[in-house]
Amino acid sequence: MERTCSGHKVVPLKEEEMSEKMKDFKGYQGEEMVRLQPGGWLFPSSFTRFCDKIYNFKVKPEDVFIVAWPKCGTTWTQEIVWTMRNNPKLDNPLANSPMSARVYFLEYDVFRSSKQHGPVSPDHPTMVLFRKMCPGKNSQDGIYLQICEAAHEPRTIKSHLPLSLLPPDLTKEAKVIYVARNPKDVVISFCHHCRMFKRHSYEGSFEDFVKYFTEDAMVYGPYWLNVKEAWERKDDPNLHFILYEDLQSDNMEELIKLNKFLGTQLSSEQLEK
Repeated sequence: MERTCSGHKVVPLKEEEMSEKMKDFKGYQGEEMVRLQPGGWLFPSSFTRFCDKIYNFKVKPEDVFIVAWPKCGTTWTQEIVWTMRNNPKLDNPLANSPMSARVYFLEYDVFRSSKQHGPVSPDHPTMVLFRKMCPGKNSQDGIYLQICEAAHEPRTIKSHLPLSLLPPDLTKEAKVIYVARNPKDVVISFCHHCRMFKRHSYEGSFEDFVKYFTEDAMVYGPYWLNVKEAWERKDDPNLHFILYEDLQSDNMEELIKLNKFLGTQLSSEQLEK
């Protein structure tokens, strides 16, 4: 049985389990799926191509990682953090660039390398960015991963992975912002997301989606264990734990906390903007 650098065993889903648990996710039909134990983390088998590279990713002191289970407020947090770090005067022309060109998605190669997607076309904006940032590099070694490696400091990187699958020195070398959200809202938002995006192509009912969510039978699951791993490290000085609901209800208070955590030294006037 294959074992990853993180110490997890890779357990392929049996055909009957695949038929039962993934039948409504048409985007994963024809894919081989695996669980990583302990934890039961569920991914396309393409994860095994990149998991050790992700675990051994070289973290730098100026890095900030935004970590959250999908649909917990990652995009909102990315925009806030990137602006605080890179655009404090609101005059950085890169602010008009797509988020994917400013904050990099560490493990996205896992999904872009799945059978559902196939190869990224040469004229895709990400491939254009890859050729610019990683000249001479082989895209088969990970387009998004190598973009993360080549990005200019200070790097802001996002991931939906649990901390146990991320670099072990993450909070020793860099700063981590973990975002959690009420799971009732997460499951509604993620259901809409999985219906909209081809890589999931969810065609079942909302009631069945809730069942998949609570039974950890969807990609990136289990939700609660992902949150638990971060919560257990909430007192780490290099990990800042945010609740989506707090960011929504008292935005300024959370910005003040982020300002202190990041050391961005923005004035009250700048934070208000």
